[in-house]
Amino acid sequence: MTSPIRQEKQAKPDQLSDWHAPTISYEQLKPKTQSPAPNSYLIDVREPEEVAQGIIPSAVNLPLSTIGSAFSLKSEEFQKQYGFPKPKHSDELTFYCRSGKRSSSASDVAARNGYTNVLNYKGSWLDWTAQEVGSVPQQ
Repeated sequence: MTSPIRQEKQAKPDQLSDWHAPTISYEQLKPKTQSPAPNSYLIDVREPEEVAQGIIPSAVNLPLSTIGSAFSLKSEEFQKQYGFPKPKHSDELTFYCRSGKRSSSASDVAARNGYTNVLNYKGSWLDWTAQEVGSVPQQ
């Protein structure tokens, strides 16, 4: 298994206009869902109505619509509002959505908020479902 390329240096906000988070594949993500590391978060940025249709095992939900304000919350407030501990800036954050567009935006927001170990599951929910059950859900 190949390891995803990681951004070693924290990007400065003014340097992020052409920055894109490294991507992770289904093959790289699958083992992480089976044995999640304590300093690693798989974050579904879809809205709660979408998450109700299914979620990748071990994922937590942090909707893209709230992510900017969420990262500015104090740890206690974050935990109370979202039901999981606020990630540390050095934790691994892997974002996904339905098709990879919103997760790319979430990755950018995380980097702008000082998170340095950010990954984007580019295939997102559609790829996960296709890999797991062999068919893409109809919308």
